[in-house]
Amino acid sequence: MRALLVAAAAALALTAASSAPMVSAAAKPGCPAAWAKGWQALANRVGAPVYCPSWMPNPLDGQIKGQYIDIYSIGKDRSYLVSFLEHGDLGSGDVHVNFRGYPGRTAIPRCPGIVKKSDTVPCFGEPVAHMRSHGIDATVYQVNQGADQWHIALGWHYKGSLYTVSEHVIPPYRFSTQVKKNLAHLLNGLVLVRPTRG
Repeated sequence: MRALLVAAAAALALTAASSAPMVSAAAKPGCPAAWAKGWQALANRVGAPVYCPSWMPNPLDGQIKGQYIDIYSIGKDRSYLVSFLEHGDLGSGDVHVNFRGYPGRTAIPRCPGIVKKSDTVPCFGEPVAHMRSHGIDATVYQVNQGADQWHIALGWHYKGSLYTVSEHVIPPYRFSTQVKKNLAHLLNGLVLVRPTRG
């Protein structure tokens, strides 16, 4: 019961906090030079736009093939998962951020069920709020599956494709405070990278 009350309170806090616009007055940043090559290569490989982060929660960076890369996976359907992780072996705690894209698909994918793997559930579920920045209207999902389990995820559509970014809720970053702020920073700093011909 206590866990339910904590989750409800956290959801209310996120809903209230995210009702205001998240856009800063500053101009939209660019993809950092050290990270741009990897994100451009991803866009070219999937043949669709991708979102490069211009900010990442400490200590992560957004460099594909860098020291914090955890998963770099592209499916036959061109869907992708790019994951960055720091385990915090020195006691700092885990920091884990996932970026996903589903080119040509807007529907939320299905994941194996928790009780019966033959059953499926939405990979992103329980929408609780919206965050908006630079033309992106992202839905906040608080119950997610697969590599995004125990994460809070933002999901949005762009030109017929679904995109998500999520962060693991685990110390040192807690749901009602730092993860919420981190997701707002991530959303505000996303830079669209289009595929180039070549």
